[in-house]
Amino acid sequence: MTSTELPTRKQTTGMTTIERVATDLYRVPLKRHLTDSTHGVMMDFELVTVRVEDSDGAVGLGYTYTVNHGGAAVATMVERDLAGCLVGADPARIEQRWQDMWWRLHYAGRGGHQTSAMSAVDIALWDLAGVRAGLPLWRLFGGYDPVVPVYAGGIDLELPLEALLEQADGFVADGFRAIKMKVGRADLREDVTRVGAMREHLGDGFPLMVDANMKWSVDEALRAARAFAPFDLAWIEEPTIPDDLVGNARIVAHGGHPIAAGENLHTIYDFAGAIDAGALTLPEPDVSNIGGFTTFRKVAALAEAHNLRLTSHGVHDLTVHALAATPSRTYMEAHGFGLDDYIAEPMAVRDGLVVAPERPGHGVELDFLGLERLSAA
Repeated sequence: MTSTELPTRKQTTGMTTIERVATDLYRVPLKRHLTDSTHGVMMDFELVTVRVEDSDGAVGLGYTYTVNHGGAAVATMVERDLAGCLVGADPARIEQRWQDMWWRLHYAGRGGHQTSAMSAVDIALWDLAGVRAGLPLWRLFGGYDPVVPVYAGGIDLELPLEALLEQADGFVADGFRAIKMKVGRADLREDVTRVGAMREHLGDGFPLMVDANMKWSVDEALRAARAFAPFDLAWIEEPTIPDDLVGNARIVAHGGHPIAAGENLHTIYDFAGAIDAGALTLPEPDVSNIGGFTTFRKVAALAEAHNLRLTSHGVHDLTVHALAATPSRTYMEAHGFGLDDYIAEPMAVRDGLVVAPERPGHGVELDFLGLERLSAA
């Protein structure tokens, strides 16, 4: 099934079954290359879209992404492994569909590409549910506050200092009132100079976060955290690998900063273990790799039960619905992986805030005709 064979979204009522599952793979170029300490230079992102059509002809859209590599494996999992347990099933029983997918792939998965593939399907099923109900997802999830604080996620490790500060000015001009910058350069003194310059440039009280993308050992992270002490950081993100729960707990206990992590935790069990170990203070799930809205909302409940503020990673046009239904949320990351040119109504930032849309489902309409030229199938 290709993108051009599916009908447009429409609202319907009544019991249905899943009629078709369509998967597409694209390579979306970035307007300028991005850099961080782990992934190196990023020129584009791989986008995997999933459209689920029910027997009434209503369609739900989901998507996930990969950094540099792996998109074809995710798309293949949906096409070859997941579609077979979805077609003919009730799309409204999303928890049952999630369990079907989890156990169908558990031996090859329990995280990684499996949960990315499941995420795209789960997001499509929730979108379909919202379309059929005529409700935006944030209201379908219970609704808390559609106005969500947001920060600009700069991916800028190799930017010269002057360009880094110019980028910050651009973020402020675009409406952001909180900024994250990358750290993890080979010489910690360079990081300290750059973070200090950014703090001076933004002024006291402006929320500033830093992200090391797992660059450091635990001892290196502690040295960096202590060196950053004068700069009043809102948080340090992923100072070391997420697998080292004991090490991350040391950083939380002795680093003197809140620690955000979660884009590389891909199951609710990963988050439960990290929270129980005291390995993070700000859970940061990514709805496009944690297993979709179904798991993201469970992580949100887990965070709330432990009195932790929830942030997020990536795909902000989708994530805004989950955070608009979460009372324990803090800032949402704005990072759209170059998709703005292919979304009918991309998220608008005003004075540091975004508003979850009132359109049914997640309300994201992708320009599939425009994406055709980016096909990586």
